[in-house]
Amino acid sequence: MRIFVYGSLRRKQGNSHWMTNAQWLGDHSVEHYQLYSLGHYPGAVPGDGNVQGEVYRIDAATLSELDALRTAGGEYKRQLIQTPYGSAWMYVYQRSVEGRTFIPTGNWLDREQY
Repeated sequence: MRIFVYGSLRRKQGNSHWMTNAQWLGDHSVEHYQLYSLGHYPGAVPGDGNVQGEVYRIDAATLSELDALRTAGGEYKRQLIQTPYGSAWMYVYQRSVEGRTFIPTGNWLDREQY
């Protein structure tokens, strides 16, 4: 199975250690989403724009660990998207982004600019 990550799970980011057993497939940009800073990590929500990230091949154990990390408390919901590498899971933020910093480039690595 595959997963699209766009924030702290990306290479050289704070939670990239969760991806140790994953195989990087390539970069990808998902259309019709907007990216917001939630502090130390981002949230992608449906909207006009795109979100940049990376696609990985992962095993069921890694997906289960990521679900525990991301979906606890209903903060994110896992959604299936299409990528050049095949369908992949993406964690979509479920709470309000009102008052949060919008990242217009859709790239979490650009967050210091906003």
